[in-house]
Amino acid sequence: QLRAAMGKPGGVPVILFAPHFVGLDAGLTRLTCEANLVVMYANQKEAKFGELLSLGRSRFGDQRLVSRQEGVRATLAAIREGRPFYYLPDQDYGPRDTIFVPFFGVAAATTPGLSRIAQVAGARVLPCVTMLLPGGAGYLLRIEPPWDNFPSADPAADTRRMNEYIERRVLEMPEQYLWMHKRFKTRPPGEERFY
Repeated sequence: QLRAAMGKPGGVPVILFAPHFVGLDAGLTRLTCEANLVVMYANQKEAKFGELLSLGRSRFGDQRLVSRQEGVRATLAAIREGRPFYYLPDQDYGPRDTIFVPFFGVAAATTPGLSRIAQVAGARVLPCVTMLLPGGAGYLLRIEPPWDNFPSADPAADTRRMNEYIERRVLEMPEQYLWMHKRFKTRPPGEERFY
């Protein structure tokens, strides 16, 4: 069933939309036991830590890791090869190529990348959240059905929809969202900084 949800080579491309919860790497590891994915990552300030993350994320199968510095073209090429894209678009990347949409009622600089990549790739978007179970009993990976009518003709509306989805999951487990990413770092012109 998991493989059917994720697509197959030559089938409809798939984006696994995975917000930044503490279980994201555990979920990714489980998925790599089932399929060869493409994952975009940010280079770490500490090179050794980056190496360890890369080793962990690519230890099973034939995973394609693409740095943000390589850009989205390498990711699109991998999606076109039939690789599901494990995508974490819920960080504040600064004012360039972002739009301000509400996140818990606060304007948050948000990339419209989920909408744009889905549009360009002709991909289905499947929300994918991994929860750390109580008492350290393991993890639960949940892949939801593909979103209907996504992407739409309005990337801003799509990006609001993405943030609204993340809000619902955060309310289920607020202690597991990675707030340390400073989601409200970039402010609209004229607004005071939060951090």
